[in-house]
Amino acid sequence: MRLRARSSRVQSTYIAIDEELLRRLYVDERLTAEVIARQFGCSPITVFRRLRRFGIQARSRGPTRGSRRHSPSVPPAWSPKIAWVVGVIATDGCLGRNGRQLTVSSKDFDFLETVRECLGGRGSITPYRKGVENSCFHLQWGDRELHAWLRRLGLTPAKSLTLGPLAVPDEYFADFFRGCVDGDGTVLVYTDRYHAAKNEHYVYERLYVSLVSASRAFIDWIRQTITRLCGVTGSVSVRTSQGHHPVWCLKYAKCESIVLLRWIYYAPDIPSLARKRARADKFLAPLGYASARPTGRPRVGWLYNVTPDGVDV
Repeated sequence: MRLRARSSRVQSTYIAIDEELLRRLYVDERLTAEVIARQFGCSPITVFRRLRRFGIQARSRGPTRGSRRHSPSVPPAWSPKIAWVVGVIATDGCLGRNGRQLTVSSKDFDFLETVRECLGGRGSITPYRKGVENSCFHLQWGDRELHAWLRRLGLTPAKSLTLGPLAVPDEYFADFFRGCVDGDGTVLVYTDRYHAAKNEHYVYERLYVSLVSASRAFIDWIRQTITRLCGVTGSVSVRTSQGHHPVWCLKYAKCESIVLLRWIYYAPDIPSLARKRARADKFLAPLGYASARPTGRPRVGWLYNVTPDGVDV
């Protein structure tokens, strides 16, 4: 009775694996035995036993030499989240020279968490301290396909001085530029009381949106693209100091900044750096201010002549 019961239990736990399906997963798609075992609800040893039974040659453990080098790269699909991440990496990120490692640094932990969420929860965030006061966080992860895709867009390791035009679709350029501003840009709001001594009414609220880079070619490309898509021109200045490379600054003053901010912050749930978005919020037109607001992604044309109070200018 015991032998019969034991035999019955063994037969009831037998995992049926189709030979053709196993051959496709293991040989054609080159999945590991561990991954295949999870799909069938069995152990990797069971998968190897089926391989021997079907006469399928098992691979040696570890990565196959040259398999990664010649495997086709699957680039990510463009989306508002991916475009924003590309802007963050272009300004505040780093591509490793090993063809795999990617890093984004920031003092804002929540900001790096947002980047990680846009990447599907990949990477780890670790604190980094340089000196007594200079501390920040690093988001690091490895992805050969994404690294290769970013290289094809125009990004390179040690890109600060060599950064130039990138292959960013016009449809997602607002998201990309928002990522650039969150990385190396500024949304500056302050009250100017310089002439208040002459007249108490000479008090003005100043607004500037700016982006800095050590690459003049990158700044020029950003400016030309924004002018083409958004109709604002901005201005470019350079800051130099002895022993350092020139730093170029693209700046938009108040009227142009309002148009620009409404262009890049076109929805409340898009990824962004919270503290910069908070400064811009007061200049964003309230929802429903336009009688015939278009659907889908925003077009700048209907933003030009409206102030935050809904008054034509």
